[in-house]
Amino acid sequence: MDNSTRSERSRNTAIKAALAILSRDGPGGLTFDALSRESGISKGGLLHQFRTKTGVLKALLDYQRRYYGEVEIAYLRSHHVPERAQRLAAHIATMRETINQRYSVNRAVLAALVQEPELLDSIRETHAVNLTRLREDASDGDLAVFRWAAAIGLAFTDLLGMSPLSTQERERLFERLLDEECWQGGAPSDTSTA
Repeated sequence: MDNSTRSERSRNTAIKAALAILSRDGPGGLTFDALSRESGISKGGLLHQFRTKTGVLKALLDYQRRYYGEVEIAYLRSHHVPERAQRLAAHIATMRETINQRYSVNRAVLAALVQEPELLDSIRETHAVNLTRLREDASDGDLAVFRWAAAIGLAFTDLLGMSPLSTQERERLFERLLDEECWQGGAPSDTSTA
């Protein structure tokens, strides 16, 4: 195995270990010592890969972006979604998927929020661009933004352990957010089962 392949493998191992630490111990638990123990990579090897804790956080956020992109592509390949709704549906499906991960990539955002809030600037910028596109795609831009924000809210309240919803309730709500037909005409029809 060449050096670049070995380096990439080590980096991915460290990122997955960091997500495990964040899930178990929270942002304060993410140290180079803890990362070394969790990943099995020497502290020196980790410092070579990331240089600083900020480097680890940047790598986590990059991993999150790549992961989101992969989930979006996979969702759109496996579901028939009208072209004008693809961007929104992919986002909603991605938020749903992050809840179902054992070590959610959204923990990278929480870690950055606690440790280096300025790292979230790029996420805010990406959200602004995406919202502009969502509004352009939709016949009702405000409704598209509402659905986008609802998906984020479902994901992050669950991630923070603040959601009172059962898994079944949450899944039903995600299904409704994804059901383009129920949002036609500006208001969702009531398809809940009491």
